[in-house]
Amino acid sequence: TMLHHLVFLLGTSLVAKEIFASINCYYQKQIARYNGCSLTEVPLVPKDTLVFWLNFNKIRQVNASSFPLLEQLLILEIGTQSVSSVTIGKAAFRNLPNLQTLDLGDNKILHLDPEAFVGLSNVNTLRLFHNRLDESILEEDYLRDFISLEYLDLSSNQIKILRPHRLFYHLKNLTIVNLKYNQIPIICEGHLDSFQGKFFSLFILNSNYLYKPTSEDWANCGNPFKNIALGTLDLGSNGWGEDKVQHFLTAVNGTPIDFLKFKNHIMGSGFGFKNFRDPDKDTFAGLARSGIRLLDISHGFIFSLNPYLFQSLGDLEWLDLNHNKINQIQKQAFFGLRNLKTLNLSYNLLGELYNDAFEGLQNVKLIDLQQNHIGIIAQNPFRDLLSLEMVDLRDNAIKTLPSFPSMATIFLSDNKLLSIGSQTIRATFINLERNRLANLGDLYILLQVPNVQYILLRQNRLSDCNKHVNVSENNQLIYLDLGENMLKLVWDRGLCLDVFRALSNLLVLHLNNNYLTALPQDIFSGLKSLNRLNLASNLLSYLPPDVFPESLKTLNMSENQLLSLAPEVFMTLSLLDITNNRFFCDCTLNTWIAWVNKSNVTLAGSENDTYCVLPPGLTRVPFSSVALDGCNEDELQKPLQFSLFIFTSVTLIMFLTAVIVFNHFRGTCFVWYKTIIGTLLKERKQAIDTSAYKYDAYLCYSNRDFEWVQNSLLKHLDSQYSEKNRFTLCFEERDFLPGEDHITNIRDAIWNSRKTICIVTRQFLKDGWCVEAFNFAQSRYFCDLKDVLIMVAVGSLSQYQLMKYKPIRVFVQRSQYMQWPEDHQDVDWFLNSLSHQILQEKKVKKKSSVTEMQTIRTIS
Repeated sequence: TMLHHLVFLLGTSLVAKEIFASINCYYQKQIARYNGCSLTEVPLVPKDTLVFWLNFNKIRQVNASSFPLLEQLLILEIGTQSVSSVTIGKAAFRNLPNLQTLDLGDNKILHLDPEAFVGLSNVNTLRLFHNRLDESILEEDYLRDFISLEYLDLSSNQIKILRPHRLFYHLKNLTIVNLKYNQIPIICEGHLDSFQGKFFSLFILNSNYLYKPTSEDWANCGNPFKNIALGTLDLGSNGWGEDKVQHFLTAVNGTPIDFLKFKNHIMGSGFGFKNFRDPDKDTFAGLARSGIRLLDISHGFIFSLNPYLFQSLGDLEWLDLNHNKINQIQKQAFFGLRNLKTLNLSYNLLGELYNDAFEGLQNVKLIDLQQNHIGIIAQNPFRDLLSLEMVDLRDNAIKTLPSFPSMATIFLSDNKLLSIGSQTIRATFINLERNRLANLGDLYILLQVPNVQYILLRQNRLSDCNKHVNVSENNQLIYLDLGENMLKLVWDRGLCLDVFRALSNLLVLHLNNNYLTALPQDIFSGLKSLNRLNLASNLLSYLPPDVFPESLKTLNMSENQLLSLAPEVFMTLSLLDITNNRFFCDCTLNTWIAWVNKSNVTLAGSENDTYCVLPPGLTRVPFSSVALDGCNEDELQKPLQFSLFIFTSVTLIMFLTAVIVFNHFRGTCFVWYKTIIGTLLKERKQAIDTSAYKYDAYLCYSNRDFEWVQNSLLKHLDSQYSEKNRFTLCFEERDFLPGEDHITNIRDAIWNSRKTICIVTRQFLKDGWCVEAFNFAQSRYFCDLKDVLIMVAVGSLSQYQLMKYKPIRVFVQRSQYMQWPEDHQDVDWFLNSLSHQILQEKKVKKKSSVTEMQTIRTIS
């Protein structure tokens, strides 16, 4: 039994593997997808391929003969081969002259011939990550032909020394170098001489061994980036403490750097330790002349922001200190940051903010303080920050609303606010979600804030109302979220029923999850502009008429206890959600369904979520499946309904019988049809104009098919075979001149015939003369501007087999072809259709054929 199970599992895995391969291994729209196909060598692909993916295969070697000439190929990926090593031979990519992206990453061990990359002058992106390459990839001239290279990824290798070859002088476009996860212990002045004069938009030295050198080593090392300009320099995750950072920045003094990243450092004493120093006023002094605008020193152990810490960074605009252990902001800590716009202090250990915390940040626009432990805020630490637009204080322990200057956004969600108080605030967006506010009267205070447009009070404890002011008539509020509170306790006592009375500009209102069992009379009367209302997850069982404003378009009534539905309540809506209610399905349901079918309202949610709860026989039955047959039915209508049923059934049976009879005897029916039409209308054969052409049609076929063509076509169409036949046909065995060049005979036959009929069979596709004749016939299409080619496919030819031949592919994309019938009784109908095709004259537009003419000429 165990053996049977193993065999079954093995078979299942093999089948799954084949299915996976068929899904992931195909060519479509000039993209060759062969990822994970267990290939051991490069497969053949069409010459017009643009993208070629060969990742996750078993290719061990790529050499000069691996690829055919692919002049249009732009992207090639041969990464993550599941073999022990991959070898790239001499001139392996010589047949890919226009390649732009080459990815050989994650091949574990990559062996490169010194001339592996010969000829790749157009490549701008080269990925060689995780290949166990050593420093020779940079020190030798492997990359000499990459004159267009812009991005070089050598991350996760075994490079120990960074001394690039002099060839890098000539790589003028190289702007991104990724050396992350290597083993580089130090870089000194002179190591990067071949990079001098360059500007690198991104230079990554993250996660190397740069922590090993002592401070004295850096002091004697000089400036490794001398005469080099840097957009972003990433030195994170190198285990640098304050001393190494200071000595390195002193060494690179004067190097232009726009963005410096020290993410994941070990600067700072941490919380409760003193063995490492916090950075001070000398730490970043070496950046004074670098013009740095962005500095990331996040994810470290800085405990205290010391005085004048950033005094040398006068050009800094963005400072990221998140995920440190900052507990103290000393006076003048931000002195000198006159141009700072964004300050990120999130995810630290700040417990209080003093009035002088942000002194010197006169131009700051955004301060992020979320996820600290701030419980006390001094009287007004933001008073001098006149450019401030947003303060993010989410997820702290603030109990009293602080004062803010005029700004755009205030985030105070996930705190411990008990009341709004009387603090002066000015903002257009106020987020106070998930606090401990219990008094709905605080909303009246917030509505006094000039120009406030968004107020979010979701998940508070609003259950009482003690107001001291009324809602300002000139308020600009457009969005109000009061969801997940306890407004039932407020309105059941008749308190603050005028809360929405003056909100004439409000567009969106959320009142979900408030335990509402009924809506107070005229509660929405002042909401003249309300467009969207959310009343989901309450306990509403009844909606009075005219309860909603006429402007309402979207209503969410899901997860309530509605028993019935009155269409007049929802007349103005365009979108309605009534899912998961407790509907009693009586005869009024028919009225509701009829209204829904006539109105423009859209019902949200799944049909299975709108169901009956009562009566017991219809419990959980969706509306769409409910049949209420006994409602308002006139007994006199029953005989009529029965008669209609009988009539419909008999008509349907007769129609199906006629269809079955016709299908089985359609050949005989066609003969009768032609005989009757000929007798009644005295049909005459259409006169054929033979003045312009010697033949009515040239019949092109493979010599091996002559016997079939003679029996199936010539005997029924050619006038020399029978007097009943009406056409003068041309075919090779009878009409080609002996001794004349074969191609001349074909061309004369095509141009001396009104139409050319190509009998396309498997033998036809193998016959070069036949395919050539097909191409000649198409060329006449563009000269005469007439559709003179008729294609008849015989036998089981797939679309793929036809599309392999360019002349036939061009024809099939432009016109329809005829298929020889498999059923013998359809032959007469087919021959009649073919006769009409021979007689029919089809004109074509000249403009529409320009592109096809170019294609035909190319094929010719």
